[in-house]
Amino acid sequence: MSHLEPYLESFDADPGYLNWASFGPLSPAVRSDAQADAELLGAGRTSGIDLVWGRLGEARALVAEMLGASADDVTLQPSTTQGLMHALFGLSGAVLLSPHEFPSIPVAARRAADALGRLEVRELAAAVDTVTADAVREALTDDVTAVAVSLVDYRTGYLADLPAIREAIGDRLLIVDAVQAVGVVDVDWAAADVVCGNGYKWLRAGRGTGFAWFSPRARERIEPVLSGYAGMVGELGDLEVGPPRPGADAYAISPVDPVNAGRLAVALREVRDAGAAQVAARVADQAARVMAAADAAGIPVLTDRTRHAGIVALAPEARHTGAIAAALINNGLTVTVRGDLIRIAAHAGTPTDTVRRLSDAFAEAAAITPPPAVVDLAPLDAMAMPIDLDPPARAES
Repeated sequence: MSHLEPYLESFDADPGYLNWASFGPLSPAVRSDAQADAELLGAGRTSGIDLVWGRLGEARALVAEMLGASADDVTLQPSTTQGLMHALFGLSGAVLLSPHEFPSIPVAARRAADALGRLEVRELAAAVDTVTADAVREALTDDVTAVAVSLVDYRTGYLADLPAIREAIGDRLLIVDAVQAVGVVDVDWAAADVVCGNGYKWLRAGRGTGFAWFSPRARERIEPVLSGYAGMVGELGDLEVGPPRPGADAYAISPVDPVNAGRLAVALREVRDAGAAQVAARVADQAARVMAAADAAGIPVLTDRTRHAGIVALAPEARHTGAIAAALINNGLTVTVRGDLIRIAAHAGTPTDTVRRLSDAFAEAAAITPPPAVVDLAPLDAMAMPIDLDPPARAES
């Protein structure tokens, strides 16, 4: 048995669940360890409390291992958004981003710009639907000091090319929202300067399992503006407020819940043991199967065929969306529908039968969707008056 197989067998969510990009049902190991930690905290013994607090170090070390970084450069956060706010509030100059990003990036950037007045927000043109290296290169100006991007687009599933963007932006900082990527991609994280993520989607760790990685270069340029007492040098009772702590610890507001850290540690360990590259390949294969099912039903696929992770976005005609959504529900499938887009997100351990049910749902939708009205123009042609496009010249009087 390969290391991947036990990981795949651990998926026990409803077999119709295709909404991992929205929320990842907790893995059995995560649930078990969280319950064990809760029991230790409930006993009130110092040894048990200390053991649970040790989860913080475990989680940081595992995040660092995943990113190929030092644990000193990692800070645990309640959410991806809070990590991004640390990065953007501490930034000076101008940050380039896409207006199509999930709100975590543009809202944090705007709030930082409005509050401190030392950051400007530059946006790619609204017509630019994917953040590519070429699009970034074309929009760069001399005063841009950082680029912020989602590694995986939450709408389309597009997987950004970090090394290519790094090459395009040169020495500028690259700030990455990795919430839709962590646990299901195999990329060169070293191309980034800041990586913020969370374990509550593809990692199956639940909410409150965020983290942020600040490279030494990033820490030289990003001031820990939001540093709270957890990120301060000093002791309780000191009458003066101490400076921010060295390393990524400076980007902390208050202590992180160690039970949350334990859930993150367990989830990261599961992916590591299964093989991050193997999990990523399996997820990409699942996405390809979803695309094939959509192709067979004639449903347009918005997601890039070569640069994607687990998200597949479908763009049916507006008049078909309701019927497709209803058919998915009728077949016990859970997806996300926003406007006329249908987002389907299968994980590595999604059962094979689920894709068959997806195909059945697409076929069912096609059967109940009326074809477009066809107007017979022949009777109208028969009634039409002939038009002479080249009339004879008028006789002279």
